[in-house]
Amino acid sequence: MNLLPYDGELVYLGPLFSLEEQSHYLKSLKSEVNWSQERIRMYGKEIVMRRKVAWYADQNSIYKYGGFERQAFLWTNILLELKQKVETWSNSNFNSCLLNYYLDGEDGMGWHSDNEKELKKHACISSVSFGAGRKMKFKHKTTKEVVDLYLEPGSLVLMKNEIQDFWLHSIPKTKKVNSERINLTFRTYDTNNNRNPT
Repeated sequence: MNLLPYDGELVYLGPLFSLEEQSHYLKSLKSEVNWSQERIRMYGKEIVMRRKVAWYADQNSIYKYGGFERQAFLWTNILLELKQKVETWSNSNFNSCLLNYYLDGEDGMGWHSDNEKELKKHACISSVSFGAGRKMKFKHKTTKEVVDLYLEPGSLVLMKNEIQDFWLHSIPKTKKVNSERINLTFRTYDTNNNRNPT
């Protein structure tokens, strides 16, 4: 069922992992992923965020985000395992994954669209969450209509078709959440637009 009234498709599949699986994946991802502190450039200044990030892909490709170039790591076994599950549930194929590690509710993400030129246009983006439940908000770029979605632990949400053209999304900060969350967004990058490291 599409949760958006128009201009794109948002599908929430709810929790698909058992509590035991959620605990296993959260613990494994915390220890096995090559996390780094998120950096962005705003108004010409470098800002270091609390949130930690990592990027994994089929190849050691480079992408640009927040004013910095970042190089992907090759898939780990646990990420390949999760990728295969998500590909089955979403009926899509992915060649990369951006991971975000939120320490608590003080970590969030502002309004943005996943519309980097390197991404395959209108391809499905599948988002998996482990740990604390968090609210995700969607805002139409023109009408400003807002749609709220609560991401339960172990849940999967699909963003499809032209949603990135017309809608922004965010993870608002909150003082009501005092536990950690790891989010994985599986994506399809257009390999013709990716640049290999020199």
